[in-house]
Amino acid sequence: MKSLSLLFILAFAFVAPVIAQDEPPPPQGPGHGPRGGRGEKIEALYVAFITHELNFSEEDAQKFWPVHAQYDEEMKGLKMDMPELDRQQAVLNIKKKYQDKFIKVLGRERTDEFYRKDAEFRKRLVERLQEMKDRKESDRPPGMKMRKRPA
Repeated sequence: MKSLSLLFILAFAFVAPVIAQDEPPPPQGPGHGPRGGRGEKIEALYVAFITHELNFSEEDAQKFWPVHAQYDEEMKGLKMDMPELDRQQAVLNIKKKYQDKFIKVLGRERTDEFYRKDAEFRKRLVERLQEMKDRKESDRPPGMKMRKRPA
């Protein structure tokens, strides 16, 4: 058990610096998804984290991840420019919609644990990215500003 935790921590430690590197935006258009290499690495870490934390068997994973893919697509489909409370309500509605589907695959307790671990992963990711951003800014000579990438 400890070795799996150590493996996850090491994987994150090696992938995180790559995530933080400045890279051009991924190509857009036919044949190119919205995520670049950075998103794929984060997604791989997420799958490893959830699989480990929920102690998935191969059978659990085969049942869970297709349902999760549908859930994830709906979450990604939310508009970021909607009012915050409306967005929170939309997220809650999606979670409620998928709760029964997850319960059929995982059971009630593991579904609750999934929602907790999902939030924990996202919180850790944001904290890690913020730490790397802060470290990058502190390495700059005084008076130099971070330039913002064009949108």
